[in-house]
Amino acid sequence: MTTLFIRYPAKASVDSGAAQTCPFALVGDGGNLLQQGVSPLGNLADMVASARRVTLLLAAADTTLLRVKAPPLSASRLKAALPALVEEQVLGDPNDCVLAATAADDEGLRTVAVVQRAWLEVLVKALLAQGAQAVSVVPSQLCLPFQPGAVSAALVAGDAGYDLMMRQSQFEGLGMTLPAQPQAALQTLRALAGEQPVTLYLPAAQKAQFASLAAAIPHLTLEEDHWAHWVAGARGAGLDLAPALGNNGASARAWQRWRWPVRIAVVALLINVVGVNIEWLRLRGEAKVVGQSMVQTFKSVYPKEPLVAAPMDQMTRNIRLAKANSGEAGGDEFVTLSAAFGEALNVLPRKDVIATLEYKEHALLVKVKPNTVDAAAMQQLRAALAGRKLDLLEPTPGAWKIQPLTAGGKT
Repeated sequence: MTTLFIRYPAKASVDSGAAQTCPFALVGDGGNLLQQGVSPLGNLADMVASARRVTLLLAAADTTLLRVKAPPLSASRLKAALPALVEEQVLGDPNDCVLAATAADDEGLRTVAVVQRAWLEVLVKALLAQGAQAVSVVPSQLCLPFQPGAVSAALVAGDAGYDLMMRQSQFEGLGMTLPAQPQAALQTLRALAGEQPVTLYLPAAQKAQFASLAAAIPHLTLEEDHWAHWVAGARGAGLDLAPALGNNGASARAWQRWRWPVRIAVVALLINVVGVNIEWLRLRGEAKVVGQSMVQTFKSVYPKEPLVAAPMDQMTRNIRLAKANSGEAGGDEFVTLSAAFGEALNVLPRKDVIATLEYKEHALLVKVKPNTVDAAAMQQLRAALAGRKLDLLEPTPGAWKIQPLTAGGKT
């Protein structure tokens, strides 16, 4: 999994009509640098699409960092309150800007990043159009190394001059676009930094060019610029402007990626629901036909008897009554069960094992005297009852339930 870091030039240089090239670096999850270079954004489509995440380092000149004090608020309420908190410090309508805030410090102060919404949408949409899976946007000035009590700065040579970036504290920084005049750029940097020492990061080729000029600037140290501190700074900046774009940000692309799978899942669900309903309607029709057939059969056998229950249950009851009236005892009646049980008891060594005998729900309920029937005797009794088409259940120790075997041989 890789992350593509892109430093985009300032909007002022883009508006000047100069050809735009972007320094980029492809970094692995472990922080190892896989590839780096400079290229127009339109030529990075393959790399943008293959990376797990694209982090855009927005030019410091296009991002204003404001320090505001806000009461403790939830994330949703803070988002709604931000335009009012920065209104006095922003030229124009805050609703035309993208606002993102850091966590509050010990004094309740937050850093709010302010970016022109239309400009940020153009950049993010360009990355999404090239196939970016996820996009984050970080102000470049917060990606410079943080040095307490000192200022970190960088001069990035662009097609139309220098992009100057400065970081004065953990969440404070600024940027501007300067003409391609090294001496004037250093003097501007020194004036903006005040009395604080400055560390200026420059590419190796420019460092040698600026060395003689920097010697005349007090408290200015030159260091070689490399991607390691940009990557570390972007990952620990604590500020991401992309989520503040809402549906115009990376979430829109995430939804587009799931659009067809969701559609396929919905179609599959509809097919299953329709299939289940068709099968249910078919089975309901068959059940209705079978029910009507049973009713007709019942009425043909008992034409004068009203149907007051299910045809099968009422016919079973009528058959049982008919057998009883003719003197034939049913297999689940008390006389039949007790007689068969009495015959089966003859296999036991002892016959005085019964404490109580009860007939309930077409079964004999027998309570056995304690310590009168062992496991071997139980097996013999079950076998004797099975020969008479009866089954012996023992719901609780010492309590038997004698009932007829079903047609399948089980109760």
